[in-house]
Amino acid sequence: MRFLPAATLLVFTVIALLSCSKKEDADNTPSPVPVIAPKLIFKFKFDSMQVRLNSFGQVTTMPAGHSGQSPKFNFMSAHYIELAPDSLTPLGWGKVLYRAPETTLGGNTAIDFDSSKVVNEGEPFYSTAISNVVPGIYKWLRISLAYQNYDIRYRFFYLGNPVDNSGTVASFIGFNTYIRSYRIQDSIIHVNANKLQGYWSFESSYSGFGSVAQGQAPPNATTVPNPISLTSPVPPGSCVVTGVFTTPFTITGNETHDVVITVSLSTNKSFEWTDFNANGIYEPLNGDTVIDMGVRGLIPLVSQ
Repeated sequence: MRFLPAATLLVFTVIALLSCSKKEDADNTPSPVPVIAPKLIFKFKFDSMQVRLNSFGQVTTMPAGHSGQSPKFNFMSAHYIELAPDSLTPLGWGKVLYRAPETTLGGNTAIDFDSSKVVNEGEPFYSTAISNVVPGIYKWLRISLAYQNYDIRYRFFYLGNPVDNSGTVASFIGFNTYIRSYRIQDSIIHVNANKLQGYWSFESSYSGFGSVAQGQAPPNATTVPNPISLTSPVPPGSCVVTGVFTTPFTITGNETHDVVITVSLSTNKSFEWTDFNANGIYEPLNGDTVIDMGVRGLIPLVSQ
C-alpha cells in the first residue's frame, strides 16, 4: 500500500475544508424575497336594504299596480369596468380596466357567456396590478352587468289551495349575449344563439309546478341606474350601472398594499311585476307579469 506524503495530505485537507465552507456559505445565503405587486380587486355585495333608484339615479317607489321583492342572489357576472374622473367623462373615456370577451358566432357582436366569470358575493370577479391604473382621482365607477342568478318566492294554487314556494331566475341583462348553454339551478338550457338584454328563465323548486319557463322582457325595460345620465349617458339596452365614490378614489402610484373595491348593488325590490290582484305576492299563473329585473343602484366601497 502506498502512502501520500504529509504535505500532499495537508493540501487535500485544506481544499476539502474550503470546499465545505463554501458549500455551507452558499446554503446559508438567504433567497431573495419575491416582490408581490399590490392589486386592485373588485368584489360584489348584494344589499336588499340599499336605497332603491330609478334609471336616472333618483330614489323611487313602487308604481301603482306593481309589486316587488328583494331576491336572494346566487351569482353575478360583469362585462365592463371603468373608472371615471368626473361626471362629464363620456362612457369609454375614463380608465377602462376590463372588457369581457365578445363573439360574433351568433351574428351581431355579443358577450361570450362561456368566457364570462360568474361569481357569488364576496368572491373577486376581477383584479389587476395597481400599476396598470393611471394615477389620478376618480369620482365615478361604471360596471356593465351581464348575468344574474337569484331565488324568488311565488305562489300558485293546487286543488284550490294556495302553495307558497321558491324558484330560481337566470337573467341575462347585458346588451347582447351569445349563449351556448347555461344552468338555472338543476336544469340546463341549450340556446346556441344571441339573446338581447332581458332574456330570462325560471325554474321552480316544486316538482309539481312544471320545470322551466322562459321569456324576453321588452326593450329598455331593465332598470340601469345612472345618476349622471344628463352629462354622461349610456347606450339604451346596455347595463352600464354607474355609482359615485363616497370619497373620491385616489391612485397615487405608490401603493404598497392591495386595494379592494366592493361593488355594492341594491337588490331592493329589484324583481318587479304587475300585480293582478294587488296582494304583493308573485303569482305567475294568476295574471302577474314580470316587468323589471334590473339592479337598483351601485355604491363602490373602498378598503385595504
